[in-house]
Amino acid sequence: MPIPDFDPTQLTREQVLRALRQMDREGPRMPLSTVYDLVYRGRRYAPRAVAKLAYQLAIGQPDAAWPLPAGAATNRVLEQLDFTIATKRPTLANSPLDGDVAAQEAMQALYTGRETVPKQPKQAVKPEADAVSEPAFAYSMPPSQPYQRAQALQELFISEARLGAALSALRRRHNLILQGPPGTGKTFLARRLAWLELGATDAARVELVQFHPSYSYEDFVQGFRPDAQGTFRLQDGVLLDFCRRAAQEPEHPYFLLIDELNRGNLSRIFGELLLLLEADKRGPAHAVRLPYAPADAPRFFVPENVFFIGTMNLADRSLAPLDYALRRRFAFVEMTPEFGPPLQEYLTEKGVPAAVVKRLTQRLTDLNQTITDDPDLGANFQVGHSYFCAPPAAPAAAEEWLTLILEQEIAPLLDEYWLDQPARATAQKKKLLAR
Repeated sequence: MPIPDFDPTQLTREQVLRALRQMDREGPRMPLSTVYDLVYRGRRYAPRAVAKLAYQLAIGQPDAAWPLPAGAATNRVLEQLDFTIATKRPTLANSPLDGDVAAQEAMQALYTGRETVPKQPKQAVKPEADAVSEPAFAYSMPPSQPYQRAQALQELFISEARLGAALSALRRRHNLILQGPPGTGKTFLARRLAWLELGATDAARVELVQFHPSYSYEDFVQGFRPDAQGTFRLQDGVLLDFCRRAAQEPEHPYFLLIDELNRGNLSRIFGELLLLLEADKRGPAHAVRLPYAPADAPRFFVPENVFFIGTMNLADRSLAPLDYALRRRFAFVEMTPEFGPPLQEYLTEKGVPAAVVKRLTQRLTDLNQTITDDPDLGANFQVGHSYFCAPPAAPAAAEEWLTLILEQEIAPLLDEYWLDQPARATAQKKKLLAR
């Protein structure tokens, strides 16, 4: 018997597993427009397709429509049932192994020529007279200048209330993540939050690192790395050096900014820092022994005056969702595109003609609404305002400036967003670029 008014959030894990077994029997194919994958026992499935089939099986109606949109709403239902949702990975075109993660990785290695090559015996290398080292750059840190909230509000396109909320979260948790679509000023805001807490643009107490897929624990915390003579020795990473400096000035806050936080393998990069990140686990009383450190070495702790501010781009399809163990240790602030009065006033002050400002804000507002309403994209894929924060000095060049950004930077994004719907991408580009 069909179940009337069945709430999709009432799906059970067994119902989803039943859908997965049926899809395996029928030979599932991943649609090109899928942004996320459900990963189960080494295979990948389209989350919305899985949820839809499980829903149909649960209510006994094979033609029933899944009532939730793709993306966060559907993913949340499946994640609550302990299923893993990851961003879509590339697969070999027309491969019979499409969806099988392990087999795809093996095929990908052969396809790209990265198969294992037997190691050759090492040849004796004649030592050089001078050790090889990176060239030294002659520069000095910019001088520290006072920085107050009034100045921040002039530079940021957010309200005073939202700025105050972000500062309160940072003070409360010591760990803050600014997340949102690309081009929404996340890194720009992160640095200014640090300056506001310091009361000055103090570069000595603010450190910026950027995570990426090759970034590792050895880079961030500690590990064996080659020195200038080519010898591997134990070296401290960015975090240990930064915490050591902070511990010497406990009365001053120190800020470690982590750009593109979710582009790295966070569990591997952070290691035992996952414990020490918590605001109540700071200081010598919670020190831990580092895996690479000698037994008699001092134990490591995160000083109480260290603050972490990370930024997360939610639109990159190559990124995995943030680990929940790490997520609960941060406060989160959503960043959104700001094409309202603050940006319009800023552009007007820079001499951009009113007609150009109107065209820019209307076109981007309409485009972002279209992206938000698309069930395969959503609000995380909106276009941010940072693309338009550096207008030309001459007002006469503003029209060409806007046209070039729309053609060369925004339009290619639309081709990527609607990769399997070229007609729709073309239609949106025409609307965006119309005079």
